[in-house]
Amino acid sequence: MRIIADKTIKDFYLRHPDAETPLKTWRMLVKRAEWQSMADVLDTFSKARPISDERIIFNIKKNNYRLVARMAFKRKTLWVVFIGTHEEYDKIDPHTVWHY
Repeated sequence: MRIIADKTIKDFYLRHPDAETPLKTWRMLVKRAEWQSMADVLDTFSKARPISDERIIFNIKKNNYRLVARMAFKRKTLWVVFIGTHEEYDKIDPHTVWHY
């Protein structure tokens, strides 16, 4: 999968160094993936939570951080639309957020 807003991920772990290893692992798994559906994503990330046909919430670092992504399976593209702490996540609507 192609990741849009890869720089956003790096900027986030520069501000939150404890998230660096989990985010790098997440990014590596996503880039290698050949997902065609949400079921495929859940095969890789069983704790992720789909919230629509296109959006999914990933728990990062044992749920210390949340990453909301928009999926375009036919285009093999994932957009990072939000990444933040639990407190920041509680202030957004994951169905409509589009930070990046």
